[in-house]
Formats: sequence, C-alpha cells, structure tokens
Amino acid sequence: MFGYIAINKAEMKFKDYDVYHSYYCGLCKRLKECYGIRGQVTLSFDMTFLIVLLTGLYEPETRTDVENCIAHPFKKHTARTNQFTDYAAAVNLILTYYKCKDDWEDDRDRRKYISARLLRSQMRQLQKEYPAKMAAVSSNLRKLTALEQKNEQNIDLMAGLFGNIMAELFAYRKDEWESSLRKIGFFLGKFIYLMDAYEDVEHDIQSDNYNPFRDAYQNQPDFADNSRKLMTLMMAECSREFEKLPILLHIDILRNILYSGVWCRYYKITQEKHLSNEAK
Repeated sequence: MFGYIAINKAEMKFKDYDVYHSYYCGLCKRLKECYGIRGQVTLSFDMTFLIVLLTGLYEPETRTDVENCIAHPFKKHTARTNQFTDYAAAVNLILTYYKCKDDWEDDRDRRKYISARLLRSQMRQLQKEYPAKMAAVSSNLRKLTALEQKNEQNIDLMAGLFGNIMAELFAYRKDEWESSLRKIGFFLGKFIYLMDAYEDVEHDIQSDNYNPFRDAYQNQPDFADNSRKLMTLMMAECSREFEKLPILLHIDILRNILYSGVWCRYYKITQEKHLSNEAK
C-alpha cells in the first residue's frame, strides 16, 4: 500500500519542492544508517509526509546536510533530518515488512517472501523500540487476514482496520495533539486501503484474490462514482482534522499533498482503467 501519499509536483513551488525533497533525502540517509542497505531499499515518498507533518507541528531542531548519494553521485543535494526522520524510517520499515508478508500470502511471490525474511532482524530491533506500535499493527493485520479469508465485503470495516494501524503510527506521543494525529492517520489509512483495493479490483477478480470491492464492482453500475465519493469523504475528514492543528511551518507542502497530491495516483489509475475498457 505504498505510493499513494505523494505531492502534486506541477502545483508545488520550486522552493517547497526542494524542502520536501530534502526530507525525502534525509529519510533515505537515515534508513541506510539505521538499517543498512536492506532498510534503504524500502524507501518511499509516503513516509516523507509523516516527517513533514510532525516537523510542521512540533518544529524540532532539524539538521541540514549537503552531500552526494549513490542515486545522484555527481550532484550534491540537501538532506534534512530530525527526530521524526528516525521515527518515520522505523514506520517505513514496519509497513514494508508487513506488505511483503501480505504479498507473499496473496500471490505467493517468493521475492516478497525473501524480502520479508531479510527484514526479520530489523523487526526484532523495532519490536523492542516500539512494542505498542508493533502490537497494534500485528493485531489489526491478523484481523484483516481473518476477514479476508471469509471474503468479508464490508469495505468500511476492512478499511477501518487499516485505518487503526495508521492511527497508531501517526500518534507519535501522548499529548494534546494525539487525538487529531490519530484521526488524520485513521482517515488517511482508510483512504490508502480504498485506493489500493480500487486499483487492484480487476486484477484480483481475474486472479481470484481477495478484494473488498469485488461484489460492488460486479453488481454496481456506478461503482467508479461510488468509490470516488467514498475516498473523497475519507480525505475530507482527514483534511478537516488536519486544519485543526496549529501548523505554519511547511503548511503549503502539507496542503499540496492532502488536497491534490493524494489524487494524482487516482487520476492515473482511472485513466488506465478507461483506456483498458476502451481497448476491450
């Protein structure tokens, strides 16, 4: 369930893009330093949002380095890191590990099985550092798996379980902002789950894999419109809670992601579905 929480680069100012990308580079740097190459290859833009969100809210001391990297060996770039970079790196690894396990159980993809095994030592380390977070992720994923085996088609129930996972991961600490961060994570998590199911529904039906949209896709003529409305509702609730937070730092970046960036993948998916249906 990666790749949905990104920016809309076309609508972002150059200076904001540079700042956003510096946090992404910082995440890449800390993944390698904390978890080695195995950790670094799990890098995604999704957790950059969490770093920018927590940084904007708590405004911690942030270190800025200018350096080279393997991906761009001839061009120096800026990498921003702070306490939330390390936390997001841990969250990124946790979600990657469980996604690999899920892909292995769904598709019997041995590459995903091997990837999950390679991350086991890091998972033992994270279990010690974040026992409550790991317990919440594991518990809700067990419930998801059990319901998937029963072919549960209650999309709100299924999306809510993944929402619970993201709610726990977004709640960095117990303070006055915990409730809002949990709600942001919850509705964002539901949105991600819905997007993932919407993107894969045709493939999952063809491959006879579980998908909570299976019945709706096969029986509702207005399936696409209903799905869009449901996802819009999730992001409306997420954004409503976000606007309650006293964030000024990086506010334009965060709004770009929440109001525009998260829909870029949707438009791409919808266009591909449209072209595929026309070709039939």
